Amino acid sequence: MTALTTAATSTLTTATIATTATTATTAATASTTPTAAPATTLLVIAKEPVPGRVKTRLTPPFTPEQAAALAEAALLDTLAVAAATPADRHLLVLDGTPGPWVPPGFEVVPQSGGGLDERLAAAFAACPGPALLIGMDTPQITPDVLSRALVFDAHDAWFGPAADGGFWALGLAAPDPTLLLGVPMSVPETGAVQYARLRAAGLRTGTLPLLRDVDTAADADEVAALAPAGRFAARHREFDVRSAVTR
Repeated sequence: MTALTTAATSTLTTATIATTATTATTAATASTTPTAAPATTLLVIAKEPVPGRVKTRLTPPFTPEQAAALAEAALLDTLAVAAATPADRHLLVLDGTPGPWVPPGFEVVPQSGGGLDERLAAAFAACPGPALLIGMDTPQITPDVLSRALVFDAHDAWFGPAADGGFWALGLAAPDPTLLLGVPMSVPETGAVQYARLRAAGLRTGTLPLLRDVDTAADADEVAALAPAGRFAARHREFDVRSAVTR
């Protein structure tokens, strides 16, 4: 019995040591294995380019059909740049029906109801990880600028101010819809209020370049000149030439 007990004790001790060693190795491996970065989402919030429903402030001098064509060209440029910007997920948050202008690789979801603040908040709520949201009114953007705003190593948020007092981009490392709800939209102080919200929440906020978005004919002239190789500029030149001929 004594020998058997000794042997059993020895076996148990050996098994315990082996189990402990295995557990320690597993823990060490887990501690040295890098944690996967959370998936990033690049969102484009847009409206289907239907005459009479988009870019109404371009009329006059442009006709509703021309204004819609300019909106479609701006959207095409924007989506092309977004598609060329590395992100785990590309999402088009659309008011309307998707058309042939949606590039491959984009998931399309409908905009929610409510005011613009509510629709933006809902778009961010659908993102489980870091997200950058842009509109369709700045076809002069570049992948370099967007890529910069998808890096959150030293920032909790990114803010892209617009020349009219609004903002053209908003990036959040941890999307929080409450940061947008209640912000007055489409007024001169929109950008200031939104930026103040980010700072009041204690977020380290990086600032992107000031851009002019396309709302008026003067905006269209300037933006077309800033990105002459784009579809928007080409369409703008086409309509500008037609206008000159008819004058």
